[in-house]
Amino acid sequence: MKIIIAAVGKMKAGPEKAISDSYLKRIPWNIQIKEIEEKKNLSGEKLKSAEGKLLLAASEKTKRIVLDERGEILSSIAFARKINGFGGPISFLIGGAEGHGDEISSNADFLLSLGKMTWPHMLARVMLAEQIYRAHTILSGHPYHKA
Repeated sequence: MKIIIAAVGKMKAGPEKAISDSYLKRIPWNIQIKEIEEKKNLSGEKLKSAEGKLLLAASEKTKRIVLDERGEILSSIAFARKINGFGGPISFLIGGAEGHGDEISSNADFLLSLGKMTWPHMLARVMLAEQIYRAHTILSGHPYHKA
């Protein structure tokens, strides 16, 4: 399976990167990280729109799963089934501090929420990496996931 994680912002060396990398290294799937940044000094809707264009460009010709607080909350097993059903290639789109603009939502194949709480973007990336790893183990019958 081919997966792209397209995220606004660069993950710097530190505990979040170490944990994320640890999970991603364990997954035999083709996983690519595309970190984007809007270089212009924009804010609000203009920033969301500019970041959205960069995220859409980073996820062309893929099924787009957008991380969004208004998305569906799935169990780990349902998440594994969802990404397996897409077959690939799949992109997970993680927005910036301002969130996603309308163009991202309208181009999403699925809106996914990591829960009702708000998470820092770098922690969301860690949680996503762990859930992708968990999905792999569920789909392959590995005992990591304990239902």
